[in-house]
Amino acid sequence: MSCNSCSTGKGGQPKGCKNNGTCGTDSCNKLTVFDWLANMSLPQGEEPFIGVEVRFKNGRKEYYKNTENLTLSIGDVVATQAPSGHDIGMVTLTGELVRVQMKRKHVKIDDEEAVLKIYRKASQRDIDIWSEARDKEEPMKVKARQFAIDLKLHMKISDIEYQGDGSKATFYYTAEERVDFRELIKLFAKEFRTRIEMKQVGFRQEAARLGGIGSCGRELCCSTWLTDFRSVSTSAARYQQLSLNPLKLAGQCGKLKCCLNYELDSYLDALKDFPKTDIKLYTEKGAAVCQKTDIFRGHMWFAYEGEWMNWHKLTTDQANEIIALNKNKQKVASLEEYAAEHVEDVKSDFGNVVGQDSLTRFDSPKRKTKRKNTKSKTKKTGQPQQKIDQPVAQAKPVEKTAQKKRRKPNPKKSNPNDAK
Repeated sequence: MSCNSCSTGKGGQPKGCKNNGTCGTDSCNKLTVFDWLANMSLPQGEEPFIGVEVRFKNGRKEYYKNTENLTLSIGDVVATQAPSGHDIGMVTLTGELVRVQMKRKHVKIDDEEAVLKIYRKASQRDIDIWSEARDKEEPMKVKARQFAIDLKLHMKISDIEYQGDGSKATFYYTAEERVDFRELIKLFAKEFRTRIEMKQVGFRQEAARLGGIGSCGRELCCSTWLTDFRSVSTSAARYQQLSLNPLKLAGQCGKLKCCLNYELDSYLDALKDFPKTDIKLYTEKGAAVCQKTDIFRGHMWFAYEGEWMNWHKLTTDQANEIIALNKNKQKVASLEEYAAEHVEDVKSDFGNVVGQDSLTRFDSPKRKTKRKNTKSKTKKTGQPQQKIDQPVAQAKPVEKTAQKKRRKPNPKKSNPNDAK
């Protein structure tokens, strides 16, 4: 997912293009869209669509008209029309797929207020002014937060975005209540010497702009591909049998995670065959209450009232059958006769998935075996002597003595003093 300028450097460390998501090949951007219509040619006599999708800082995208018939491709830096002055952005999508995206977001190409024009491709001077303005944003954000703290305003300034020509700065902030920031704007205009625009965003939009790593280890969905924020309720966690722990269910934005809705439809389809868990099963042995459910396997565990430690596993069909009999004022003998049909012998079968030794190699110690002398004695003739099985005499115990055995002198080694 990285461009050539973002490849690894020396020693395998990431080099990075240091363009902060504005590289020319559009590989480091957020909310990128794959143009699956790029290799398809238009019919004869059909003019290309004049709409162009342009991306700005932190995933903010707008749609513009290419009235000058410029030859634009993905990654081109362009100067676009703004309410005052001009802005600098990067083209992220062109062609017929822009028409589909505008239809999905309910944006009409004829709306002059929502869809502005593209002036030209950005020159080097435009890019230099834009880069200088982007460098001012981080120190400006530190000062702006300090001003808000001094005025005791209950708000958080999360991000600052300069316009491409450097004539206006937009302050994005989050707040739980309405904030009177008229005095704050006066301080900003006096300190930063530019036009100020305050824009309030939600907590989910703040996380989408800033980005981050989720508890799953991947980048946040809202900052990479998710564009619409649907409401998430705690009922989605209940249907999926998740613990209602706010620390685990909340994301970096402080709200419920958007991924709770991803598999909710599958759980709802599987729960259609399940009876309600508060329904009791009446048997001649007593009433039974549901203790646990396995949604995708279609199993339910019931326990008699007063015997809460003994659970009996039933299928959804068996539970529905007993409920139907109870509605007709009939009772079954017991749950054991239904649960006996589902007794499974579970054997632990461990496989060698890593290609190493057996998992039970340390369970039983290996026996120590004495090494036998397999060397065959040979005669002078060179023929090996036949082995004769003879009973081995038991070795007599040797008494320990304090005296050490004297070594016999080796006649081959001569003493150098003897030569003298």
